[in-house]
Amino acid sequence: MNAAKHQPADWLASLQSLLGTVVIAVFVITFVVQAFQIPSESMENTLLIGDYLLVNKLRYGGGGGILDHVMPYRQIQRGDIIVFLYPVNPTQHFVKRVVGIPGDRLRLINRVVYVNGIALKEPYVRHTLQQHDIYRDEFPRLFQAPEVTSKWSLQMHKLVEDGQLIIPEACYFALGDNRDESLDSRYWGFVPRENIIGTPWLIYWSVRDTQDDMPAAAAPGDKLYHFAYAITHLFQITRWDRTFHLVK
Repeated sequence: MNAAKHQPADWLASLQSLLGTVVIAVFVITFVVQAFQIPSESMENTLLIGDYLLVNKLRYGGGGGILDHVMPYRQIQRGDIIVFLYPVNPTQHFVKRVVGIPGDRLRLINRVVYVNGIALKEPYVRHTLQQHDIYRDEFPRLFQAPEVTSKWSLQMHKLVEDGQLIIPEACYFALGDNRDESLDSRYWGFVPRENIIGTPWLIYWSVRDTQDDMPAAAAPGDKLYHFAYAITHLFQITRWDRTFHLVK
């Protein structure tokens, strides 16, 4: 009899606990961290295709409310890796490294980034192509390279002075570490402050490309087959030296 009376209360307590867990999870995903997968080689060797990241969304704040004054937020700095909404198509997430902040005067000379007349020290940068590209390696050059968006071409002409690009307020100039093979601010322009989501914090899993390991019988584009292969070969395809690695 007593047990029967306690059943509804136990069920209600369990439901409250479940709802509380869901609310906390939604809060964390919305405001604290976000999962993100590296889709391209533009940040090699800092970040590799197959790295799965947790992005710290609290690093920079920027909501403009009272939390900006009480939380340990900091300003975006040169050298920071940022995850942001691609300005050309905000449905896509990009990850690049900040090399220029508002007010900076920026240029590249023979692939070296100069900010306010001083060369940046960038030990993380990777160069893979021998051929010299005037637009890519001597930026800014005021001519239309094939990959440059027309909107950025027009905007850039107004912001170049004495061979240097002047970065306006609330805008950031971002490049990939794999400098020769990165579609970045040189080609589509600035990252607006409001597009910046946060900074990569942790690689919680990293998996190498399995295409070369697939048996020939696998049908191209067979996602179910690829998923099954990944599950059954989890230990073989995981990059254990990168899993649970802090991003610096």
